[in-house]
Amino acid sequence: MSPGFSGRDRVDDRRLPPGQYLTEDFPVLSAGPTPRIPPAEWEFRITTESGQVRRWSWPELLALPSERPTVDLHCVTKWSKLGTGWQGVSLDVLLAEVDTAADFALADAYGGYTTNLPLADLLDGQAWIAYRYEGEELAPEHGGPARLLVPHLYLWKSAKWIHGLTLGFADEPGFWETAGYHNYGDPWREQRYQGD
Repeated sequence: MSPGFSGRDRVDDRRLPPGQYLTEDFPVLSAGPTPRIPPAEWEFRITTESGQVRRWSWPELLALPSERPTVDLHCVTKWSKLGTGWQGVSLDVLLAEVDTAADFALADAYGGYTTNLPLADLLDGQAWIAYRYEGEELAPEHGGPARLLVPHLYLWKSAKWIHGLTLGFADEPGFWETAGYHNYGDPWREQRYQGD
């Protein structure tokens, strides 16, 4: 071996789920056209199982305590991107202002996209309404001005252009789930499609 040669950088395999490969890029995949929502018109709302609605405007969201999680992302199309830096408001903060006994959430986005999640997967520091990526405002193609970020599930569960959550007792499949994608989407169990 030549002096100073240490070989290729080794990936910590414990951070890469089965069937995934690493990318340095941040691929852009969307089910339709990219919505462009001016922050002055953006709103996030949570609707409870009893029909009560709690709303936050863009200035109200930015006034809440934010966090800067560094997380790994895993897409159902098999790419993974490690150590991504975000800024956003924890769903724990938002849901603390809502009285609910629901078990599930249906996330909906500007543009009509939906995805379903167990409410437990949005709590305990597992999910954010993210509005900055790597120190910059979140670009529209990546879901800006704000997106749901649930990094322990495949990325389709992290709805871009997030508009709201509807809470309930029944698990209602969203856009990709009704098209045959797995209802939960755990990358460590390779839950890409129904039956996985």
